[in-house]
Parts: sequence; structure tokens; C-alpha cells
Amino acid sequence: MKRIHLLDEATINKIAAGEVIERPASVVKELIENSIDAGATDIKIEVKGSGIQSIQVTDNGCGMSKDDVSMAFLKHATSKINNARDIEKVMTLGFRGEALSSITAVARVQIITCRENDLAGTRLVIHGPDVVSISDIGAAKGTCILVKDLFYNTPARRKFLKKEKTELALIVDNITKNALGHNNISFSLSHDGRELFSFPASGGIFDTIVHVYGPKTARELIPVNNKTDLVQITGYISRPGYTRGGKDHQVFFINGRVVSSKAISDALRLGYYTMIPGGRYPVAVLKISMDTMEIDVNVHPTKQQVRFSHELAVKECIADALRFALASHELIPNKKKQDQMVLSQPETGEQGPDKELIIREEQSGFKVPPTDTNRRLKRTERYLLKTTEQCEISSDIQILGQVDKVYIIASTGDGFIIIDQHAAHERILYDQVEGSLRKGTQELITPINLELSSKEKVLIKEYIPFLETFGFIISKFGPDSFAVTSIPTILGKLEDLTVVHDIISDIISQGRIKDETGIAREVSRSAACRGAIKAGAALSNEQMKSLITQLYLSKNPHTCPHGRPTIVAFSRNYLDKMFKRK
Repeated sequence: MKRIHLLDEATINKIAAGEVIERPASVVKELIENSIDAGATDIKIEVKGSGIQSIQVTDNGCGMSKDDVSMAFLKHATSKINNARDIEKVMTLGFRGEALSSITAVARVQIITCRENDLAGTRLVIHGPDVVSISDIGAAKGTCILVKDLFYNTPARRKFLKKEKTELALIVDNITKNALGHNNISFSLSHDGRELFSFPASGGIFDTIVHVYGPKTARELIPVNNKTDLVQITGYISRPGYTRGGKDHQVFFINGRVVSSKAISDALRLGYYTMIPGGRYPVAVLKISMDTMEIDVNVHPTKQQVRFSHELAVKECIADALRFALASHELIPNKKKQDQMVLSQPETGEQGPDKELIIREEQSGFKVPPTDTNRRLKRTERYLLKTTEQCEISSDIQILGQVDKVYIIASTGDGFIIIDQHAAHERILYDQVEGSLRKGTQELITPINLELSSKEKVLIKEYIPFLETFGFIISKFGPDSFAVTSIPTILGKLEDLTVVHDIISDIISQGRIKDETGIAREVSRSAACRGAIKAGAALSNEQMKSLITQLYLSKNPHTCPHGRPTIVAFSRNYLDKMFKRK
């Protein structure tokens, strides 16, 4: 009896559909890309539920004829390429002919489409593999696709979807990324009959960033514009002082296609080098243009991954472009100038050598205010005085000095130690915050308005109940406006109120956190990172002594909450080996 057999067509189609359509956001992605390829300048997305109930995408693109629409849902039917050689030079977002066939394999679909000069449009209804009807209908130029009952015939796939708000946030994330990449197209999203956002077509990427991420983030960006024989790179990156707790504000495009690329992520990190600490990520919207022969876009059915012919060279070109941008712009702008900044910047612009010299002089003159450093240290010191009787540093440890306002050097009985001052204070503050989050709330005299991205606005509604258990009282003003009215007492007197916004944004950017323990950990980490003394802060001998004393009284003095070392020790034996002493 034969054990090997061929699967039936319906099963094959469902398996193949699973590679392309993983969740409702996958449907939105594929339909938007088809609209963009059709030359649309206006794309409207309407979602019910989390997209399981229905997804409708309407565009004003070129539309299709009756003959074309009747073939569009067949597997590997496409208008983008004719043969395998065309894949090497494809410039459209779609080309595999899998999207529509994969959607119809797991949903009930209706399409209405019409070309500009056609007397009537075409309406086609298809459920799974079966065409229910095809007929003429009056319709405006463009295409409207309605997808209902997603995964109705694959219940196992439905079971593994996340909560409605999380699935909706993924849809929002996909639309906002496409809006950033295609500034000449307007995008709008409605959920259960209410409009969540509308991004108008704009003159450039910066204007779209203002709409998508908000003015606060836009003010912190500097332009990137560089061209080599291999690639052209344009876009915006944030100043080193403005970072996020995750990569949710990093978007990369290659020839107009949203991509996920470790090579580009690595290049971004190389460009900043040591300007940002571990566990923090800059904002980046980068558009990369290059010869289609240098990249392979046919790596995965979702078309989000690419392979470079000369990956190291591409990585270095991107890193160099970022280094040049960071060296050519003011990284610590005057606050007054920043507040008066007009949110409109040119897409290109060159910086001369004189300008670069002035900027470097301004950078070197920046100092962390001593009062700020002292306030941060005293706050954690007062907490320790209440919780422990031991307050003196060990007599074996002698403070030697500070290196580059980042590291503290101290001798021990047998060698010496180097301490990262920010990581050390972050550990101290983390232990205190972790044990005190639920022990009190302080009301703010002036509420802090939260400027959130579209994705964050969707997610925060799910997080509010958890955040409030830890002392963050968040009130709703209007459909999508939120303000913080109270914060945990442990955070103390906040001179920089943006810290609260950053803490909440960092937590939301982590995505769905499964339980209260996860929320508590993220709140504690973010609060500790934002509240700790900074690298670049000059410390007096007494302040260094206080910091080391506090560190050795913490639960785990050897690592910060993110896992980085706080102390590196060099024993006398190790030093003798280094200098080849017997």
C-alpha cells in the first residue's frame, strides 16, 4: 500500500496561502501594494473587528478589464512580469501572482473594478476556490476589494491570532510604513466605521513624518542624503539623544519596497557607533535606491526580505551616509531654536566645512547641568538611608578619578575597577523603582499631553489599566488624545516632563506584554534608564563616592537592568600578566 500521495488542490492552496497571508495585516499589505502598483493616488482602508470580520481597500488606480479580473485570482497570474528574467529588474511591489489567490483561498472576496474609459465596471464574487458570480456594474475608476470572514475555512489559523487591538496595531503599522514610503499617495484608515487617521499626499517624506510620528519626533530628526556608485540614500534619522526602547520607528525602503533587513539595521548601528547606549534605538526612515540587478527580492513569498549581491559594500555605504549626516548637523540644538523650528525641511542640502567646524565646537561645549546630576544621585541616596544602615564606602576602595565623564576609576585592595556611571546608577534606580512602583502616586500640577504615533494610539488603550496599577493615571481627551495626570511617587520631582512620555512610549513599543510582571519590569527599566545620571556628566569626588556606595548596596551591583556590565575589575595578577611580570 502506497504511503506517499499527492495532496488535493484545495489543501495545496491553503498551505500556500499560509506563507503569504499570516494575519489580517498581511491582507492589508498585499492589497495596498497592488493599489500602489496600479498607480493609485488615494487609498482608503476600512476594517471591522481586527480584520477578521472584513477588510476593504478602495483605490483610484487604473482598474482592470473583465477578462483581467477573471484571471487575477488564479495562482501565479500577474501583469508585472512575463518570465524569470524579469524578476532581476522588477520595480513593482508585487510580481509573484500569489497575493490574490492566497487571499481567496482563506476568505470570501468581492472585487469591483473599472478602467477610466470603460462604460461599466466588473463585479466578481469568489468564496475560497469557487467563483460565485461575475457581472457588470456601475463603478468609478479604480478598484475596491472586500475581504470577509478571513480564515473561515482554516480555524486553526484564527486561533493563533492575537487580541483585536494588537492585530489592529499591526494593520496601522503596515499602513503608516507605506505612507512614509509613498508620499505622493494619501492613505486613510477607518475601524468599525470611525476614522482612525488620514495621511494626505505630501510634498516630501518630512511632511509625512510629521503626520505619522508627530511634530515632537520630527523636530529631533536630521536629513540624510548621500549617493555612491552603488546606492543612493535619502531620509531622516534622529539625533543621538532621541532614541526609543524598540525598533518600531525604524523603516527601511529599497526601491520603494518596505523591507526587513539585518544588513541595514547593522549599518544603522555602525553609523551611530557609541553615540547611543545598548538597548536604545534611533528613529530612522531611510529610502535606498539601487540597481535592481544588485538585489534579490524573490527571497520570501511576503517579499519583505531582500538579499544583496555586495552586502558588505552596501552596509558600509549606508553607515558612511549616516556618519556624514551626524557629523554635519547640530546634534544638541539650542532649545529656543528647536521650539521655533518650522516643520518643513528640504529633501537635500549640503553642509560646508565651515559649518561642520562650528557644529563640532558647539558639541564640545555641552555639559550636563551639575544640579541635575546632584538631584538624581541625592534621590536614590535618600531612599537607601531609609532602607539600610550601611552608608559608608568600603575602605578598600579609593576613588582615583573620572575618564571622559563616563567612567569612574577606583583602586581596590588588589587592583582597580572601572565603573560605567550611567549603568551603575541605572541598576540602583531600577532596584528602587521595582520595589516602590505600587507604593504611591503623585498628581501633576500640569497634565502631560502624550504625542503618540498612530500605532501607539491603538495600543495604549490596552495598556492603560496596567499602567494605572503602577501609578500612571492616564486620562482620555477626545477620541485619540491622552494626558498623564499622575505618576509614581518614586519618580520624584520631574524637571523634564518628557521623561514620562518616553517611559510610556518605550513600554508600548515593546508590543504585547503577556502579564503584569512583564509590565512592571518594563516600567522599572524605562524609569531607571530615564532617571539615571547621564554619561557625559562631570562628577565630584563626593558624588563618585556616593554612587559607588549605593551600587554596592544594590541587589545585583554587577549588571544594569539591560544586562550590560556596571563594573569591570582588573586584579593585580591580571595586571602583572599584562606587563609580563613574574
